[in-house]
Amino acid sequence: MAPELIRRVRAKHEAETVRIRNLDEPPSVWIDGRITWYTGPDMTKDRNWPAIVKSMQRKGFGDANIESVDASSTKILALLDHPKQDGFRTRGLVVGFVQSGKTTNFTAVMAKAADRGYKLFIVLSGIHNTLRRQTQVRLGDDLVHANPAQWHEVTTENRDFIPPGGNSKAYFASKGQHLLLVVKKNAVVLRKLRDWLDSAGEYLAKTPTLIIDDEADQSTVATSKINPLLFDVLDKFPKVGYIGYTATPFANLLINPGDEKDFYPRDFIVNLPQPTGYHGTEVLFGRELLPGEDASALEGGFDMIRTVPDSEVDELKPRTKKDAPGFYPGMTHSLRRSVEWFWLATAARRVRGGGNPHSTMLIHTTTDTTVHERFKDPLLDLRSRMLRGLAQDDAPLSKRLRETWEKETGRVPAADLGETPVPFDALLAELPGVVRETKIVIDNYRSTDRLDYESGPVTAIAVGGNTLSRGLTLEGLISSLFVRAVSAYDTLLQMGRWFGYRNHYGDLPRIWMTNELKEWFSHLATVEAEMRQDINRYMNPSVTPLNFAVRLRTHPKMSITAKAKMTSAVRATAAYGGQLVESRFFDVTAAGAERLVDNAAAARGLVADSAKYGIRTGSNGESALFTHVPHEYVLRFLSEYAFHERSSDGDGARMAEYIRRRVRAGSLGRWSVGVVGNSLATADTKRCDLGSGIDIRMVRRSRLDYDGDGEFDGVADIKTLTSRRDEALDLDTDRANSMSREDLLVLRADQRPTEGLLLLYPIEPMSDTGTKRRVPLDAPTDDVVMGVALVFPDPEDEDSDVEYMSADLSKVVVEEEDLSILEQDS
Repeated sequence: MAPELIRRVRAKHEAETVRIRNLDEPPSVWIDGRITWYTGPDMTKDRNWPAIVKSMQRKGFGDANIESVDASSTKILALLDHPKQDGFRTRGLVVGFVQSGKTTNFTAVMAKAADRGYKLFIVLSGIHNTLRRQTQVRLGDDLVHANPAQWHEVTTENRDFIPPGGNSKAYFASKGQHLLLVVKKNAVVLRKLRDWLDSAGEYLAKTPTLIIDDEADQSTVATSKINPLLFDVLDKFPKVGYIGYTATPFANLLINPGDEKDFYPRDFIVNLPQPTGYHGTEVLFGRELLPGEDASALEGGFDMIRTVPDSEVDELKPRTKKDAPGFYPGMTHSLRRSVEWFWLATAARRVRGGGNPHSTMLIHTTTDTTVHERFKDPLLDLRSRMLRGLAQDDAPLSKRLRETWEKETGRVPAADLGETPVPFDALLAELPGVVRETKIVIDNYRSTDRLDYESGPVTAIAVGGNTLSRGLTLEGLISSLFVRAVSAYDTLLQMGRWFGYRNHYGDLPRIWMTNELKEWFSHLATVEAEMRQDINRYMNPSVTPLNFAVRLRTHPKMSITAKAKMTSAVRATAAYGGQLVESRFFDVTAAGAERLVDNAAAARGLVADSAKYGIRTGSNGESALFTHVPHEYVLRFLSEYAFHERSSDGDGARMAEYIRRRVRAGSLGRWSVGVVGNSLATADTKRCDLGSGIDIRMVRRSRLDYDGDGEFDGVADIKTLTSRRDEALDLDTDRANSMSREDLLVLRADQRPTEGLLLLYPIEPMSDTGTKRRVPLDAPTDDVVMGVALVFPDPEDEDSDVEYMSADLSKVVVEEEDLSILEQDS
């Protein structure tokens, strides 16, 4: 070929690879200098990608979604390395939505990678057999069965990885096919895989490998067994690409980027677009408006959430694990309504026809398998009573069901979601058959019963816990009762199996949960939207995964992910609006004595500053109050007073940062400083002289007794420091004790909207209150134990008070990229 023609062909190829890399959809961030190579499928030569297209067409994906899968999978493969390079190790992350088609996406990536020369494909499929089996079946149907001569399944539908017999070197040498392994993230399985690969030796150098980590935030990050084993597997391959897939990437984005033995996505992050027809958190729960968004363009949540009263929760799940053995669930009003709605909606779907042939209900209240089993009899009894009532034309039953249907379809009109209304009389004819065919399936790690969608249409009420809460698709999910409160973003969001595609029944899904859980999911919708907005915003050549950290909005009652997965996270901003922060823990060992002395000195310094620069509004043996204290003296105090490390929100530096930020916004420039003393003047009540004429009776706060969970480690937990009356010390009211915290915040917003309150509590070192389950504080000081509480007003401009966490990129060293890679497909 003539040199000029070669130059022109190369130039055209390079231009096309750059175009693919810079496509707006899907949005992505990649490492600086990364050269892409893949320009898209060749429908005349490729075998695997055309099979995927046919599979999506059979499943009714629609042209728009097929084009989206094509574009995103092309971009992801282009960000991997060419399989003919001598050696490579790529780490990327693909962020999708819960139940949105991530499996379809990585199947498409695998198909295109196979068409270009990748040989070994390992899919890490969660930690449960049910998800592993479901993934194996789907990959078999879409990849292997379409081109059986090209593929060899090392694992099967019913068998996780077992080393093939014979010599592994001979095995790899004899296999001219693509190899597919779908394995659990299980220590025993991964050790077998590692050892088998180790014996293959030099043959792996000729085996370009793609590892897909489905549910990449689960077990991969910060686990003492699984994480090292995954790296052992990765280390066997000279040529390997690793892609983590997850809808909840919170843990993955908070990993220490500088740790080579972890899975931070150093090379690229791809943000999959929300597919057409997908129902996610925003559709169901709504979310807050983000900066720069137009309120008219924000789709609010549809009216599909029904409230489980707090009074019913104790009948649906045990309060503690200790209560589980003696717990029997009750047929509460919410449970009965949710089951009846499942039957009504399923009957309506049969009238409409089309769409997913399966119909499922989810009951998720606890992980305790004994409790799961005890739901079965009440549900079977309800089914029997419903069948009798329908057979006998029970008038009250028919009236109640009709009223339910008409009320629900009025709250979510079918036309609003492009569906056809179904009259009650039409579905009533289908109802007996629906109820009769309903199976009660107890699906947990101990049960032998499983949801089986491969053997024909299923109508089932599934009761379970963890096996139903991650990765596994509940086909045709239409009714859910969910009261399991888990305070971690990723765990809670993954439990929302109700997200997904609802063709021909988009108006019918309903979820029964507590109001608190509803608020939590709405918050998560905001977190998701903001996280993706961050990724989209930083799509430019100067930003890479190693100099851009995705910010994750925090919540006062939820953690972003497990603490072990956040050890390298840093706070991007701090927020305390409307919060009460108080010292609860005190080191009462000899080693903690110096801190107690220093804290008492810091308090005396604040009292002196308040007396000098504030306004004394009153003092007696019970309390003292200064108002209009300049914020600089509060900041000085916070720099000197040391909260115990277990007081997670008691961080002086963070609070100081917040105060400075609020001062710049015109708030918290002035403070009230109060000293709270003991209201009971008994003969043995000790006093504390804080200087400046403030001599106060000490309060008593004894510590919680040892409760059997472990030996006392010297850190006293006093549980509660502040009373409602104390929080209103600088407010004009005599009803504080009967007011809620919300009421007090409203009152503060009215009387002191821009002022904070700092309270000092001189605590008697012994503090023996004689209260049940309490023991003396017995602190190692002859002076005073100084407790502190800060009350922050709830600001109107809440956007400026959002707190975020992000990965710590401060110590990352970015190596120069090796640009001598094979850029041309041949």
